[in-house]
Amino acid sequence: MTWRDRLPEVRGKLIRDEPLGPFTWFRVGGPADVLFLPQDEDDLAQFLKGLDASVPVTLLGVGSNTLVRDGGVEGVVIRLGKAFAATEPRDGSRIFAGAAVLDALLAREAGKAGIAGLEFYRGVPGSVGGALVMNAGCYGSETKDVLVEAYALTRDGRRLTLSNADLGYSYRRSARAAAEPLVFLGGLFQGRPDDPAAIAARMDEITARREQTQPIREKTGGSTFKNPPGHSSWKLVDDAGWRGKPYGGAMFSPLHANFLINTGEATAADLEGLGEAVRADVRAKTGVDLEWEIKRIGRA
Repeated sequence: MTWRDRLPEVRGKLIRDEPLGPFTWFRVGGPADVLFLPQDEDDLAQFLKGLDASVPVTLLGVGSNTLVRDGGVEGVVIRLGKAFAATEPRDGSRIFAGAAVLDALLAREAGKAGIAGLEFYRGVPGSVGGALVMNAGCYGSETKDVLVEAYALTRDGRRLTLSNADLGYSYRRSARAAAEPLVFLGGLFQGRPDDPAAIAARMDEITARREQTQPIREKTGGSTFKNPPGHSSWKLVDDAGWRGKPYGGAMFSPLHANFLINTGEATAADLEGLGEAVRADVRAKTGVDLEWEIKRIGRA
């Protein structure tokens, strides 16, 4: 008998050996030992409380910036669904969004409510849970600029309310999330009042800019590397000669040299191998270390 035979009772779904590739934008990767789709917050909290503390737990959002390795993911992978996808405008130009809400939807719903300042989320390819974990942002704005507080469960199922300061945000990182396993449930965001039509126009500009400069219709994971201090990752990759250069079934996009893409038949090993080859080449040529922004999980 193994830990998979002693899982807590749930009202949601527990699926053994479920392939995770279809849950990610790269469309690659092996299976989860167990995939858990909780019915609601209480179901999730009780599951975490009853799960053997030695079993690893991994959160998977919409898989926009996640590369699942070919050997699959050890332990339990949790994916939040409809019960975690609500938005609710609140007084004082604030809006609540659940962890499963797409960042672009958060921007749109805020705009409809006349709440400005969250337009940048229209250009972030992910969900609110991921944004809370990594301080997601683009075009000069970040999650830390608009977040009031976040709501989460600990690994043992306890509920937390965390202030912006509690999360210790820096560039693409939360110190608190890095130090302690947390399952984010949602967040409360602060904007400012504005005309919905003016907000919509600004979001249209962001959409047009993305379509012109990023391969958003490809099987990609968004920005592959964080920008090193004083450098742009795309330029380092481009200058090293890797823009549009095939590597198995993987390639850095001809349109944007910091976007790793699956050209059709890539494995996770192809994608990660290309990223590591580029990191080594850039380091050798410039002395600059590129740090992965894409989260890589699972067994090789």
